[in-house]
Amino acid sequence: MENSAAVVERLQPVRDVRGSGAIVFDPARLRQASAEMLEPAYWGGAATPVASGGRGAAWFVRGDFGEAVLRHYRRGGLAARLSERSYLWLGQSRVRALREFRLLGRLREQGLPAPAPLLAGWWRRGLGHRMAILVERIPGARSLASWLPGDVSAAPWETVGAMLARFHRAGLEHADLNAHNILLDGDGQAWLIDFDRGRLRVPAAGWQQGNLARLQRSLAKLSGDADWQSGYVRLHAAYARAMEQAA
Repeated sequence: MENSAAVVERLQPVRDVRGSGAIVFDPARLRQASAEMLEPAYWGGAATPVASGGRGAAWFVRGDFGEAVLRHYRRGGLAARLSERSYLWLGQSRVRALREFRLLGRLREQGLPAPAPLLAGWWRRGLGHRMAILVERIPGARSLASWLPGDVSAAPWETVGAMLARFHRAGLEHADLNAHNILLDGDGQAWLIDFDRGRLRVPAAGWQQGNLARLQRSLAKLSGDADWQSGYVRLHAAYARAMEQAA
């Protein structure tokens, strides 16, 4: 699966019943793009809800471009009580869907194992706006979470650790590094997904260790009383080796 091609970007204004806004897409992957493609109803029976993650707002879809994941941005925690899907409008440059689309493009250009961005869009109404994004689906993938809690010893911890080191060396700080956002494809390659609120920054041990601590909390939550530490020790050893080799 190719993951080093440059992502071409085209921005197009839109206005419909959802409000006024824009879509951004890669014309090399989508010959024709529309805002309707960011709604599951557009895909009909070709849209299947994602079983885990996405806060119930993600679907697998299939088109001429292949398989993809459609995700609506939804708020969590206390903010969701005010509005589940509407975010305060702070200007186009602050739109999280646009930022994620462009971040994915930059990661792909560096050859990092991140899904290709296909289409993103946002609609402004009053003081708020809604967003959605369509990204390439990793074929034959299963999440690291699927090995927990019962199959810790068989999980590909070393592969995951080396992959995370690649992203950290490139300066990628993932905002929600958890076991559901780490995928292994049918060839055994590790991928990272869901880059909402992620950013590129100067590599530094402080935020990198904070990222890994978040992953540890995810592993502990998924495993309950079962062992996960032995797997994480293997992951961290591979991560440390990869970081040292690049130094």
